[in-house]
Formats: sequence, C-alpha cells, structure tokens
Amino acid sequence: MNQIFDFFKDHAFLSKLLIFLIIIAVGVIAVKLILIPVKKILLKAKIDHTVKTFTFSFVKIALYTIVVLIALTNVGVEINSIITAIGAATVAASLALQNTLSNFVSGVILLMTKPFTAGDLIEFGSFEGYVESIRIFFTTIRTFDNKMVKIPNSKLTADSVVNCSIGELRRVKNVFSVSYDDNITKVRSVILDVVSKNDLILTDPEPKVYVSNHLDSGIEITVFTWGKQENYFSILFYMEEQVKNAFDKNNINIPYPHVVVKK
Repeated sequence: MNQIFDFFKDHAFLSKLLIFLIIIAVGVIAVKLILIPVKKILLKAKIDHTVKTFTFSFVKIALYTIVVLIALTNVGVEINSIITAIGAATVAASLALQNTLSNFVSGVILLMTKPFTAGDLIEFGSFEGYVESIRIFFTTIRTFDNKMVKIPNSKLTADSVVNCSIGELRRVKNVFSVSYDDNITKVRSVILDVVSKNDLILTDPEPKVYVSNHLDSGIEITVFTWGKQENYFSILFYMEEQVKNAFDKNNINIPYPHVVVKK
C-alpha cells in the first residue's frame, strides 16, 4: 500500500490525473442524482413538451460543465485562461454560425411565447398546414397534400404567421360575382337558401351576404359563414359548388370578361 502512495507521490502528473478522474466520477453520480428531481419537476410542469426537453438538456449540460471546471481547478489548472479561451472560441463560432444561432434564439422565443403549438393549423407565406413539431432550429408543418416542410425558426419570428386554430370556430369567406342585370335581393335569398341546407354551417354567428365591390363586368358578392375548425374546408367547397348550382337553377348569371376582336 505504501508503495502505491510513494508511486503517486513521485509521479505528480499521475496523482493529479487520479484526483481529476475521482472528481469526475463523483460529479457524474451527483449530477445524475440531481437530475432525477429536476426531471420530475419538469414532467409535472404545465409547459410544452419541447420546452421541457430543451430545459432538461440545458440543465444537464450546465451541471456537467460545472463538474469539469471543479475537477480542473482541483488539479491546478488555471480556470480563467480556459474561460477566456472558451469565450474567444464562442465569439468566433457565433460569427461563423450566425444563422444557426439566430434559429436557436428564435426557437426559444417560439417555445416560450407560444404563437402556435403542435397540432395548430397555420399559414406562413405560401405554406399552409398543421404544425408537426417545434424544434430548436426549425419548425415542421405538414401541408394538406401531405408534404413535410421545415421552416427555419428565425423566419417564423421575423414574418407574420397566421394561426387558424385559435378558438373553436372559424369564419369561412366565399366570393362570387353576379351580373349587373341580376336582382341583388334574389341573389341574397338564393345564397342564404344554400346556406340553410348545410347543417355544418352555424346560425350563430349569423351568416352574412354583402355587396362588396362593383367590378367592370359585374357585382362582387362576399359571403361570411361560420363553422367548427374541422369543418372549414367542407363548408368552403360546399358553398363554391352549391352556390354555382343554385345560380344556374335560378338563372343568375356569373359574368366573365369578353374580348371583342375587330376585323
């Protein structure tokens, strides 16, 4: 036994290495014990699952970093120089990974502010679909034609995002055109009759039919109806098809541009 102590006494480097490894081993065990209640607290917290995962990973990395710094300090390593080097490396990395860091910060903002959550229907630019997941660097949505689109988080925080899933109900807008020769009262009556035949369309809020514009070739009619979120497209396409059929049946003309070619 004395020979072992004499060996490490004569070999300072190996002695420091042994101390370093012992501190790391004890630190790893301590971190694992600390993470158990941290995980339980996060699981009980009423926050988004992605936020829980990110927070747990951040705490885990921070604790292990502290363990390594303590171990280095105890073997005589100058921590200030290491921190300075890490700071310089961080600055250099931040310049090289500016877009990545921007997406990371934007991901944290999305997770904390929650302009939308997984499962919400959103509109962003030319994309429209359901949010599949919100990751640290990008958000994935599934479009109606079953395409997966990954959008960088920095774009989502920089531009306008429309969340179509706020509230139980959603308003449906349809726009039609009729001839100047058609009677507006009759047109309104025909449209409301179509509306009344669909049980998915709510009576409260009340459906509305407006003359919204005077076009070169006819009058624009805008129709607002309301339904549940999941019935939005069923109502939209029902109105487009059945109003056209009702117009044909009641001799209401849908104008279209005419081109006169002179010989």
